[in-house]
Amino acid sequence: MSQEFGSKFIDVQEPCPYLPDRQAVLPFYLSDLRYRPEALDKALAEGARRSGIFIYHTQCPNCSACEPIRIPIDDFQLRRRHRRVLKKTGAALRVEIGDPVVDQQRVNLYNRHKIGRGLGKPDSEIDERSLREFLGITCCESREFRYYLEKELVGVAVVDVGLEAMSAVYCYFDSNRGDLSIGTFSVLKQVEACREWGLKYLYLGFYVAGNEHMRYKSNYVPHERRIEGEWVRFD
Repeated sequence: MSQEFGSKFIDVQEPCPYLPDRQAVLPFYLSDLRYRPEALDKALAEGARRSGIFIYHTQCPNCSACEPIRIPIDDFQLRRRHRRVLKKTGAALRVEIGDPVVDQQRVNLYNRHKIGRGLGKPDSEIDERSLREFLGITCCESREFRYYLEKELVGVAVVDVGLEAMSAVYCYFDSNRGDLSIGTFSVLKQVEACREWGLKYLYLGFYVAGNEHMRYKSNYVPHERRIEGEWVRFD
Protein backbone atom coordinates (compact mmCIF):
# COMPACT_ATOMS: atom_id res chain seq x y z
CA MET A 1 0.00 0.00 0.00
CA SER A 2 1.38 3.38 -1.02
CA GLN A 3 2.57 5.65 1.80
CA GLU A 4 0.61 8.55 0.29
CA PHE A 5 -2.54 7.05 1.77
CA GLY A 6 -1.25 7.56 5.31
CA SER A 7 1.04 6.03 7.89
CA LYS A 8 0.56 2.48 9.06
CA PHE A 9 -1.23 2.51 12.39
CA ILE A 10 -1.43 -1.16 13.32
CA ASP A 11 -1.55 -4.68 11.91
CA VAL A 12 -4.85 -6.12 13.10
CA GLN A 13 -4.81 -9.88 13.54
CA GLU A 14 -8.12 -11.61 14.23
CA PRO A 15 -10.14 -14.69 13.30
CA CYS A 16 -11.32 -14.34 9.72
CA PRO A 17 -14.86 -12.90 9.63
CA TYR A 18 -15.61 -14.62 6.32
CA LEU A 19 -14.15 -18.13 6.44
CA PRO A 20 -13.83 -20.52 9.41
CA ASP A 21 -10.53 -21.64 10.90
CA ARG A 22 -8.51 -18.91 9.24
CA GLN A 23 -6.58 -15.96 10.61
CA ALA A 24 -6.98 -12.52 9.08
CA VAL A 25 -4.16 -9.97 8.96
CA LEU A 26 -5.29 -6.44 8.16
CA PRO A 27 -2.82 -3.54 8.01
CA PHE A 28 -4.64 -0.32 9.02
CA TYR A 29 -3.46 3.12 7.89
CA LEU A 30 -4.35 6.40 9.58
CA SER A 31 -5.52 8.52 6.66
CA ASP A 32 -7.06 11.84 5.73
CA LEU A 33 -8.32 11.78 2.15
CA ARG A 34 -11.12 14.31 2.52
CA TYR A 35 -9.47 16.81 0.19
CA ARG A 36 -7.74 14.25 -2.02
CA PRO A 37 -10.49 12.31 -3.81
CA GLU A 38 -7.98 11.09 -6.39
CA ALA A 39 -6.01 9.41 -3.58
CA LEU A 40 -9.14 7.55 -2.49
CA ASP A 41 -9.58 6.34 -6.08
CA LYS A 42 -6.02 5.03 -6.07
CA ALA A 43 -6.45 3.30 -2.72
CA LEU A 44 -9.62 1.60 -3.94
CA ALA A 45 -7.87 0.52 -7.14
CA GLU A 46 -5.20 -1.13 -4.98
CA GLY A 47 -7.82 -3.10 -3.07
CA ALA A 48 -8.23 -0.89 0.01
CA ARG A 49 -11.35 -0.53 2.18
CA ARG A 50 -12.32 2.02 4.83
CA SER A 51 -13.39 1.64 8.44
CA GLY A 52 -13.90 4.88 10.35
CA ILE A 53 -10.84 7.10 9.95
CA PHE A 54 -8.69 4.21 8.72
CA ILE A 55 -8.16 2.50 5.41
CA TYR A 56 -7.01 -1.10 5.34
CA HIS A 57 -6.31 -4.03 3.06
CA THR A 58 -5.90 -7.77 3.48
CA GLN A 59 -2.49 -9.33 4.00
CA CYS A 60 -3.51 -12.78 5.22
CA PRO A 61 -0.90 -15.55 5.28
CA ASN A 62 -1.54 -18.39 2.83
CA CYS A 63 -4.96 -17.06 1.82
CA SER A 64 -6.18 -14.92 -1.07
CA ALA A 65 -9.91 -15.64 -0.82
CA CYS A 66 -10.87 -11.95 -0.49
CA GLU A 67 -11.02 -10.46 -3.96
CA PRO A 68 -11.85 -6.74 -4.27
CA ILE A 69 -14.73 -6.37 -6.72
CA ARG A 70 -16.01 -3.39 -8.71
CA ILE A 71 -18.67 -2.61 -11.31
CA PRO A 72 -17.60 -0.64 -14.42
CA ILE A 73 -20.54 1.73 -14.58
CA ASP A 74 -20.59 2.38 -18.33
CA ASP A 75 -20.71 -1.36 -19.09
CA PHE A 76 -23.18 -2.50 -16.43
CA GLN A 77 -26.49 -3.78 -17.76
CA LEU A 78 -29.65 -4.25 -15.72
CA ARG A 79 -31.03 -7.77 -15.66
CA ARG A 80 -34.73 -8.49 -15.67
CA ARG A 81 -34.80 -9.12 -11.93
CA HIS A 82 -32.98 -5.83 -11.33
CA ARG A 83 -35.74 -4.01 -13.22
CA ARG A 84 -38.35 -5.81 -11.13
CA VAL A 85 -36.63 -4.70 -7.91
CA LEU A 86 -36.33 -1.10 -9.09
CA LYS A 87 -40.01 -1.04 -10.06
CA LYS A 88 -41.41 -2.76 -6.97
CA THR A 89 -39.11 -1.42 -4.28
CA GLY A 90 -38.79 1.97 -5.92
CA ALA A 91 -42.57 2.35 -5.67
CA ALA A 92 -42.51 1.43 -1.96
CA LEU A 93 -39.47 3.25 -0.63
CA ARG A 94 -38.44 6.87 -0.46
CA VAL A 95 -34.71 7.51 -0.93
CA GLU A 96 -32.72 10.31 0.67
CA ILE A 97 -29.00 11.02 0.36
CA GLY A 98 -27.14 13.04 2.96
CA ASP A 99 -24.26 13.08 5.40
CA PRO A 100 -23.73 9.97 7.56
CA VAL A 101 -25.77 10.05 10.76
CA VAL A 102 -25.46 7.92 13.90
CA ASP A 103 -28.34 7.74 16.37
CA GLN A 104 -30.15 5.14 18.44
CA GLN A 105 -32.58 4.43 15.62
CA ARG A 106 -29.71 3.40 13.36
CA VAL A 107 -28.02 1.41 16.12
CA ASN A 108 -31.21 -0.60 16.60
CA LEU A 109 -31.61 -1.16 12.87
CA TYR A 110 -27.95 -2.19 12.51
CA ASN A 111 -28.22 -4.74 15.33
CA ARG A 112 -31.49 -6.17 14.01
CA HIS A 113 -29.90 -6.55 10.58
CA LYS A 114 -26.81 -8.24 11.97
CA ILE A 115 -28.71 -10.76 14.06
CA GLY A 116 -31.50 -11.27 11.53
CA ARG A 117 -29.06 -12.03 8.72
CA GLY A 118 -27.07 -14.47 10.82
CA LEU A 119 -24.03 -12.17 10.90
CA GLY A 120 -23.60 -12.22 14.66
CA LYS A 121 -24.93 -13.43 17.99
CA PRO A 122 -27.12 -11.43 20.39
CA ASP A 123 -24.12 -10.73 22.61
CA SER A 124 -22.31 -9.12 19.64
CA GLU A 125 -24.67 -6.15 19.40
CA ILE A 126 -22.95 -2.77 19.17
CA ASP A 127 -23.70 0.57 20.79
CA GLU A 128 -23.88 4.10 19.40
CA ARG A 129 -20.19 4.79 20.01
CA SER A 130 -19.13 1.67 18.09
CA LEU A 131 -21.37 2.49 15.13
CA ARG A 132 -20.01 6.03 15.05
CA GLU A 133 -16.42 4.74 15.01
CA PHE A 134 -17.31 2.35 12.17
CA LEU A 135 -19.57 4.46 9.93
CA GLY A 136 -20.17 7.86 11.50
CA ILE A 137 -16.67 9.29 11.31
CA THR A 138 -14.69 9.16 8.11
CA CYS A 139 -11.39 10.08 6.49
CA CYS A 140 -12.86 10.92 3.07
CA GLU A 141 -16.02 12.22 1.42
CA SER A 142 -18.82 9.93 2.59
CA ARG A 143 -22.55 9.89 1.95
CA GLU A 144 -25.51 8.06 3.42
CA PHE A 145 -28.34 6.54 1.39
CA ARG A 146 -31.52 6.33 3.50
CA TYR A 147 -34.47 4.14 2.62
CA TYR A 148 -37.86 4.93 4.13
CA LEU A 149 -41.07 2.90 4.04
CA GLU A 150 -43.49 5.77 4.57
CA LYS A 151 -41.95 7.35 7.73
CA GLU A 152 -40.04 4.27 8.90
CA LEU A 153 -36.31 4.02 8.26
CA VAL A 154 -35.85 0.48 6.90
CA GLY A 155 -32.37 0.69 5.35
CA VAL A 156 -29.12 2.65 5.42
CA ALA A 157 -26.10 2.45 3.13
CA VAL A 158 -22.88 4.39 3.68
CA VAL A 159 -20.62 5.04 0.69
CA ASP A 160 -17.32 6.81 0.06
CA VAL A 161 -16.97 9.06 -2.98
CA GLY A 162 -13.74 9.76 -4.82
CA LEU A 163 -13.00 11.66 -8.02
CA GLU A 164 -13.95 8.76 -10.32
CA ALA A 165 -15.25 6.04 -8.02
CA MET A 166 -17.74 5.23 -5.28
CA SER A 167 -17.14 2.60 -2.60
CA ALA A 168 -20.02 0.80 -0.87
CA VAL A 169 -18.79 0.74 2.73
CA TYR A 170 -21.73 -0.97 4.45
CA CYS A 171 -25.46 -1.48 4.03
CA TYR A 172 -27.83 -2.54 6.79
CA PHE A 173 -31.58 -2.91 6.65
CA ASP A 174 -34.67 -4.47 8.20
CA SER A 175 -34.13 -8.18 7.59
CA ASN A 176 -37.86 -8.78 8.07
CA ARG A 177 -38.55 -6.92 4.82
CA GLY A 178 -37.03 -9.48 2.49
CA ASP A 179 -39.92 -8.84 0.10
CA LEU A 180 -38.37 -5.47 -0.72
CA SER A 181 -34.87 -6.75 -1.61
CA ILE A 182 -33.40 -3.66 0.04
CA GLY A 183 -29.80 -4.81 -0.37
CA THR A 184 -30.16 -5.26 -4.13
CA PHE A 185 -32.15 -2.04 -4.42
CA SER A 186 -29.38 -0.18 -2.60
CA VAL A 187 -26.68 -1.38 -5.00
CA LEU A 188 -28.82 -0.37 -7.98
CA LYS A 189 -29.47 3.09 -6.52
CA GLN A 190 -25.73 3.48 -6.00
CA VAL A 191 -25.16 2.55 -9.65
CA GLU A 192 -27.70 5.24 -10.59
CA ALA A 193 -25.87 7.77 -8.42
CA CYS A 194 -22.54 6.88 -10.04
CA ARG A 195 -24.05 7.58 -13.45
CA GLU A 196 -25.56 10.87 -12.32
CA TRP A 197 -22.30 11.99 -10.68
CA GLY A 198 -20.07 10.92 -13.58
CA LEU A 199 -18.21 8.16 -11.70
CA LYS A 200 -16.54 5.23 -13.49
CA TYR A 201 -16.64 2.50 -10.84
CA LEU A 202 -18.74 1.25 -7.96
CA TYR A 203 -16.62 -0.82 -5.56
CA LEU A 204 -18.54 -3.49 -3.66
CA GLY A 205 -15.86 -4.50 -1.17
CA PHE A 206 -14.66 -8.10 -1.16
CA TYR A 207 -15.99 -11.06 -3.07
CA VAL A 208 -15.43 -14.30 -1.14
CA ALA A 209 -16.53 -17.41 -3.02
CA GLY A 210 -16.65 -19.54 0.13
CA ASN A 211 -18.94 -17.17 2.06
CA GLU A 212 -22.68 -17.31 1.36
CA HIS A 213 -23.16 -13.66 2.36
CA MET A 214 -20.49 -12.43 -0.07
CA ARG A 215 -21.17 -14.50 -3.20
CA TYR A 216 -24.12 -12.35 -4.31
CA LYS A 217 -21.72 -9.68 -5.54
CA SER A 218 -20.78 -11.78 -8.56
CA ASN A 219 -24.37 -11.47 -9.82
CA TYR A 220 -23.67 -7.91 -10.97
CA VAL A 221 -22.12 -8.25 -14.42
CA PRO A 222 -19.94 -7.33 -15.99
CA HIS A 223 -17.71 -6.83 -13.00
CA GLU A 224 -13.99 -6.84 -12.28
CA ARG A 225 -12.15 -8.63 -9.47
CA ARG A 226 -8.61 -7.90 -8.31
CA ILE A 227 -6.69 -11.17 -8.45
CA GLU A 228 -2.96 -11.31 -7.71
CA GLY A 229 -2.72 -7.55 -8.12
CA GLU A 230 -4.53 -7.32 -11.46
CA TRP A 231 -8.13 -6.41 -12.27
CA VAL A 232 -9.77 -9.26 -14.19
CA ARG A 233 -13.08 -8.81 -15.99
CA PHE A 234 -15.97 -11.27 -15.60
CA ASP A 235 -18.90 -11.13 -18.01
